[in-house]
Formats: sequence, C-alpha cells, structure tokens
Amino acid sequence: MNKIKSLCVYCGANFNGDETLKQAIVDLAAVMVAQNVTLVYGGGSVGVMGVIADEVMKLGGTAIGVIPQFLMDKEVGHNGITQMVITENMHQRKQKMADLSDGFIVLPGGFGTLEEFFEVLTWLQLGLHSKPIGVLNVSGFYDPLFLQMDMMVKHRFLKPSNRDLVFNEADPLALLGKMDSFSAVPDEVWFRERNLVQS
Repeated sequence: MNKIKSLCVYCGANFNGDETLKQAIVDLAAVMVAQNVTLVYGGGSVGVMGVIADEVMKLGGTAIGVIPQFLMDKEVGHNGITQMVITENMHQRKQKMADLSDGFIVLPGGFGTLEEFFEVLTWLQLGLHSKPIGVLNVSGFYDPLFLQMDMMVKHRFLKPSNRDLVFNEADPLALLGKMDSFSAVPDEVWFRERNLVQS
C-alpha cells in the first residue's frame, strides 16, 4: 500500500524539446497514474509544467494546479486539469503546494525550480515536515548540483546525513519506490556545533 497519495512536482516553465526529458516525463506520469498518485504542480500550461500535466490528464489521472492570480491573469494557467487553486501570491502558492502533497519530485528547471527545491529541503532539515524529496536526474542534469552538495559536506557546511535526505534517481519507478519507504532522520547536530572552535 503506497503511503504517497499526492506528489508535488517542481519543474521548469520552459521546455527545450529534449526527447529524453520528454520520455522521462511521460514515464513519471505513467508511474504516478498507475499508483493513483495525484499530481500537484504550479498550474502552468507551458514548459515542462504543461507537459507533465498533459500526460497525467491524458492517462486519466488527477492533476491539481496551484497558481498565483498574477500568472493566471497572464493566461499561462492550464484550463484542462482536474482542479485549479488560485492564490494571492507566490508564497501562498508554495505553501499550498506543500500542504497538498505527501512528497516532492524535482524535474529539470531553472531558478524557480531550484528555489522551491531548496526551500522544502531546508524545511525537511529543520524538521518542519517529514515528507520525502526526490530528484529525477534526467541525463545527469543535476549531477553538478549533487557535486556542490558533496562540496558542502567536505567543507562542513552540511552534515552527510542531511545530504542523504535527497533521493537521486534517473528512473521514475525506482525514485517513487525509495520515496514511498522514506523515513526522515535529519541531523540537528549542526545547531549545536555553530560555536565549534576551529583548530
């Protein structure tokens, strides 16, 4: 029995047309629909956002979009999804997306995608939620980001156990499997070591 009933997918408002990425999105949508997992996403009809929403709906799944009014006014909202939630601003949007979701998946994207990813990751590290976070690392897109995380560990800005809170998989089925069995164990020792005297 799956613990995850809804997944927030963070992804780009642009799409570069890469066929490998398109196939990964199609595969993710298929896995989610097969496991009766609801898609929660940014509500857009364009970019990777539009592709994942279209695929979920095409397969008969459920897609909930969350979008601020100013973006809805720009006519980028998706008109063909199961439900659209309109918020007053971006902060409310992110909070609502998190509240509606049992976990978070990160697809390729830009600044906005990374900002959303690191916010929920920081919340997890702080113990503000215990929901799994997974990166669908298509064609090694996020390899440099994971190398940067390793650098943070090396220089003692990040605990290894907190670095390990993020799942890194190229296969959607494997990623969802790991996320479904996730148990959050953030290491809060970094709070107590802020005054550590460097030798």
